[in-house]
Amino acid sequence: MKLAFDEVRRAAARALLAAGAAPGVEEDSGWACAWLQAAGYDGVKMLVEALETTPREDRRPSIVFEYGIVDLHNGSAVFAAPQVVDLAAAEGRVFFANVRHGLYALPFTVRAGLAIGCPVDPSFAIGGERTGDPYRDKIDAAIEAGLDVAEDDWRALSALAAKALVPETEQSLLKGAGAGTVIERD
Repeated sequence: MKLAFDEVRRAAARALLAAGAAPGVEEDSGWACAWLQAAGYDGVKMLVEALETTPREDRRPSIVFEYGIVDLHNGSAVFAAPQVVDLAAAEGRVFFANVRHGLYALPFTVRAGLAIGCPVDPSFAIGGERTGDPYRDKIDAAIEAGLDVAEDDWRALSALAAKALVPETEQSLLKGAGAGTVIERD
């Protein structure tokens, strides 16, 4: 099915918010999900897998940088890639070890102009200069045409995103939930 880039980004961000991702990670990794999908990778499928297989207490990993290495102990890059790439930009190079869903680091390295090792391996390096953006044309074309997302993956992500919504009750509306009053104009 074809979906808009922002539709995928927003659903991914809501799912991450509902799942207890650290503040800021939901927006960053929500964007990365849509970026990966636009680049031809299964960003939605990887995100759903990360949310379904990562215990809630591991969704806000501590980033420990020792001897040039950040070891996630088989954690998902979905929850750590933005911070690790920022660290690589500051330090010049980081070895990202024992990581699942390493492709989630790719959008951040492209945006930061950093080189990346093979992110499908469980351990890889981030650092050094990237020249150009080899994904720009493909991403622009996908944004124009819509992102291809498997229906099962979209249903799974939508169900996870729905957990961020609160039921409509008089109390929830008084506290600011909902879209507000709709005024129709002629």
